[in-house]
Amino acid sequence: MFQDAIEAAQAFAFFYPATLALFWMGGGIYHFLRYERGAGDVDSPPALRDAPMVSILVPCHNESDNVEEVVQTLLLQHYANFEIIMINDGSTDDTAVYLDRLAERHDRVRTLHLDRNLGKANALRMGTLASRAEYLVCIDGDALLHPHALSWMVAPMIEDPRIGAVTGNPRIRNRSTLLGKLQVGEFSSIIGMIKRAQHAYGRLFTISGVIAAFRKQALHDVDYWATDMLTEDIDVSWRLQLAGWDIRYEPHALCYILMPETLKGLWKQRLRWARGGTEVVMTYANRLCAVRQWRMWPLYLEYVTSLVWAYVMATLIGLWIASLFGLLPAEVHVNGLAPRSYGLLLGVICLAQFMVSMLIDARYEPRVSRFYYWLIWYPLAYWVISFFTTIAALPMTLCRKRGKLATWTSPDRGFKS
Repeated sequence: MFQDAIEAAQAFAFFYPATLALFWMGGGIYHFLRYERGAGDVDSPPALRDAPMVSILVPCHNESDNVEEVVQTLLLQHYANFEIIMINDGSTDDTAVYLDRLAERHDRVRTLHLDRNLGKANALRMGTLASRAEYLVCIDGDALLHPHALSWMVAPMIEDPRIGAVTGNPRIRNRSTLLGKLQVGEFSSIIGMIKRAQHAYGRLFTISGVIAAFRKQALHDVDYWATDMLTEDIDVSWRLQLAGWDIRYEPHALCYILMPETLKGLWKQRLRWARGGTEVVMTYANRLCAVRQWRMWPLYLEYVTSLVWAYVMATLIGLWIASLFGLLPAEVHVNGLAPRSYGLLLGVICLAQFMVSMLIDARYEPRVSRFYYWLIWYPLAYWVISFFTTIAALPMTLCRKRGKLATWTSPDRGFKS
């Protein structure tokens, strides 16, 4: 009986990631055929009957190295009617000085100075209250928007009043290290493919906090961003959808970002993502009992299954180590950490997913296929870091007290290439 349970756990450890990969691949192909194939290239945004006012919100905390480049790029937007609101959230470096200079030089730029660090969610809330527009585009303090990104982000919300938010397509700027190259592939073949599949289904687990557009009325309906949640982007995504608003993924809206290129920085970032996802799923589980929320059920099921997968893997690892030291009964065998006959098939499925995603993504980054080689190493890196962050996230989330402000520190932004 115990041996049967071990074999079943090993099969689950394989079949779960393989099934997810197939689901993402199918959803990504469907999304491309339905929403992307006939939409033109990134330099040909949809024609808008008018250009409603858009406020670009940029929360900043110790971003003196990046804000000037960010503002100069924003000023190049091919959109007629927008303002830039830079929110200095209690920076302790020269961010305030740089922002004031930029506001003096450019009429479109406004600056808000908050006297202490109260977190990104609070900064976004203050920026929203100060904005003059119904449509908001929120980016991070190191993000560079493509010149046509505003048009791509705003168009879906103008066309469909049910859309409360639109998330864009982040692209990695720093690619000088192995971790940087792996993340180029990750955002293409994992994150981008997941968003395509979820959009095709009708519900997204999260917008990308680094580039997202919002309808102000939708934010007002859900009381804006929660200041005590670890990941304000995941939280507001769930609250918007639970309130009946739709969220869309727009891959044409490109945004160039910096990502961690050290193991320590990557670990801290992914642990925060894992803790934030776990916190949101636990917080809103009771609201999913309503039948009208049935479209959110697959997101909840997938995340809970991912938690189960991580702890099944932890159990298998523990049993395997115990077997190496002869601590298990003679009739119990743990031959490795996954069924050996499935290893090659899992590798083929992963490489097929990477190939499909890069063929789709080539319309947004023509030379992205040159990173395909580096993705050979990615399945191991992705599942290992997902495993460890998920294992760590659950107890940390259970022990965290709600109500405490989720302030921020300057993240690892890697090495600019």
